Amino acid sequence: MSPKANKRAYVETYGCQMNISDGELMEGILEDRGYQIVASPEEADVVLVNTCAIREHAEQRVLGRVAQLNGLKQERPDMVLGVTGCMAQRMGESLLERAPYVDLVMGPDGYRDLPQTLARIESAASGEAPGEAPTKNATVERPRKKGRGPQLAVLQLDMDENYQGLEQRRTEGPTAWVPIQRGCDHRCTYCIVPYVRGGEKNRSAVEIVDEVRRLADGGVSEVTLLGQTVNSWVWEDVSFAQLLRRVARVDGIRRVRYTSPHPNDVTPELVAAMAEEPEICRQLHLPAQAGNNRTLKRMLRRYTVESLLEKIEMVREAMPDIALSTDIIVAFPGETDEEFRDTLELMRTVRFDDAFTYKYSPREGTPATRLPPEDFIDPDVAQARLEELIEVSRGIQAEINASEVGRVEEALIEGEGRDPGQIRGRTERNKVVVFDGLPHRVGEYTHVVLEHTTGATFSGSEVAAPVTAGV
Repeated sequence: MSPKANKRAYVETYGCQMNISDGELMEGILEDRGYQIVASPEEADVVLVNTCAIREHAEQRVLGRVAQLNGLKQERPDMVLGVTGCMAQRMGESLLERAPYVDLVMGPDGYRDLPQTLARIESAASGEAPGEAPTKNATVERPRKKGRGPQLAVLQLDMDENYQGLEQRRTEGPTAWVPIQRGCDHRCTYCIVPYVRGGEKNRSAVEIVDEVRRLADGGVSEVTLLGQTVNSWVWEDVSFAQLLRRVARVDGIRRVRYTSPHPNDVTPELVAAMAEEPEICRQLHLPAQAGNNRTLKRMLRRYTVESLLEKIEMVREAMPDIALSTDIIVAFPGETDEEFRDTLELMRTVRFDDAFTYKYSPREGTPATRLPPEDFIDPDVAQARLEELIEVSRGIQAEINASEVGRVEEALIEGEGRDPGQIRGRTERNKVVVFDGLPHRVGEYTHVVLEHTTGATFSGSEVAAPVTAGV
C-alpha cells in the first residue's frame, strides 16, 4: 500500500552510530514506499523520534523532546508521532502510557514493516478499513482514551531480521556507515543492548561488499563497518578479517574503519589485515570499560587487564603508529576506590589517544541492577570519579596531540570548520584538523601539517604531499 500523495516523513535520531544508521534505514524504507523525507518536523506528516537506551539521561532527553513535539501535534491532529529504536523496545507499551499522545512505539526489528504500520494508523484514524498487515512483526493495538485512532506497539524481537535486502537513505558526502551486524551475544551485566536488539545477526559478505561497491560508485571513499561487537562478525566461511580485506580492495574505497569491536575478538588474523591493507585505517577503538579484574569479572567482560594489555601490545607491535581509543565506565556497583585507581593506572599505562567516559547508569532488566543495594556508589562519589577520569584522559590526549604537532597527515575533507573560510578534515588516525579552504572541496583528500592543538583537535595548513623514499 503506497502512502497518499505528498506524504512527508521526518526522522530525528539520538544515540550512537548504529542509531544513525537505523535512522537512514527507516528513511530509505519510507522513501522506497513513496514518502518524501523532509528536514524538519514542522514539514512532516509523520515524525519518528529514533532513540537510544544506553543511559537514563538519553531517555529523559527523548521524553522531553516527544512532549515538545506533542505541541506540534496538537496544532496538526493528523500528524503521526512515533518513537522507535532501543528506548522504544525497552519501555514498550509503558511508553504509550507515559506519553499518551504517541501513536507508535516500534523496536529495531520492526522497521521492515514501518510503511504498513503507518498505513494502519492512518486508516484507523480516518475510519477507513485497515491497511496492509505487517509481514512478520506482531502488532499490539491499544484503544486510546481520547484522540484519533488506536496506539500501536511493534516490539517483537526477530532472530532472523538482519535487514538483508534493505537500503539506507544516505545524504551526499564522502563517508558512509555500513551496518554488517545487529544485536549482541555477549551479556555484559551493565548493558541493555542484547535485550533491546536481541542476539547477534550478521549480514552476508556478498551483500556487504556489493553495498560498498555501490557506495564507491556513488562517490563515497570512506566506509565504517558497524556492529555491536563488529569483529565477532562471521558469515559462512568468511571471517571478519577476510571481510575487511575484501572491502578494502573495492575500487574507489580509500579508507575502511570499523566500530565497535570487542577485545576478545582482536585476533592475529585481524591485526595482520589491518597492518597489510593500506586502506584499513591505523585506528582502533577498543572498549576497555575498566582497569580492574574484579570489576571486569562483575561486568562479565570475559577478559582480564593482563589479556587486554597483551592485545594492545600485539596491535602496537604490528602498527606502532596506531591511534587507540576506548570506552570507560566508572562507579560500577561495588567498585572500590582502589579499583577505580586501577582504571586510572590502565589509562596511564596504555595512553589512549581518546576516551569516551561515563558513570554507570542502571538500566532496568540488566543483571547489574540486581546487585545488592549497598553496592551502588553514592552519586557524588561517582561524579567525582568521572571528573578525575576525564581530567586524566584529557591530559593524556593533550600530551599525545602536542607531540604530533609538526606531522604531515593526509586528511579527508568532511565539512566546514567552525570559523568562516575554514574547512574540517579527518586524518587516517581519526584526528580532526581545521585549515583554510572552501566548502566545495568536501570529499577531497589533501595533505596538512599539524601546527597547533587545543588538546582534542588540531589546526594546520595544506602542504604538498610528502615524497615517498625510493620514488
